[in-house]
Amino acid sequence: MLHYYINYVTAGPDGHIGPPPTATAAALHHAGDQLLIRFPIFFRRWPLIFQDMTETSACPVLTAILDEHFAPTNPGGWRRDLAWSAVLSVYVLAGQMALHCHESGMDGIVPQLRSVWGVIWVERVIWVDGQSLCRFGQKQDLEAQVKKVCCWTLLLLVTSILSYFLWIQKIA
Repeated sequence: MLHYYINYVTAGPDGHIGPPPTATAAALHHAGDQLLIRFPIFFRRWPLIFQDMTETSACPVLTAILDEHFAPTNPGGWRRDLAWSAVLSVYVLAGQMALHCHESGMDGIVPQLRSVWGVIWVERVIWVDGQSLCRFGQKQDLEAQVKKVCCWTLLLLVTSILSYFLWIQKIA
């Protein structure tokens, strides 16, 4: 999932990497795009933080940022659950760092962000349940929902009119 998402982010708008391999990856792809569109202010500050980063410091910087903002342990040491918005933010932040590295000519670190970082941080801290993440995928659009309601309403109306005429014929 992380491999696909980072490949998707670094491919850019003109890049074509093919369809998402799983429904979970498609949900992550869609939800990540929506997060960037709806909350751009949160993600605009990260390039300033990534500015002085090098290929050797990229993974430690990402791990430190994630530990500071998203680590699911409280001061008492007990674990707390991460909200799905936080899990999504972790993936989007990793994607934004990979994009920054790609655009800065540090393409050598991108594979490491995809694989090593995924094992070091994501596997250690969060467990992503594909069934739960799929609910954040692309929803049926409003137009399709309206069409469905209109069709059912029309069917109910036609049935009612036919029933009325049959009832009138039976009485007369």
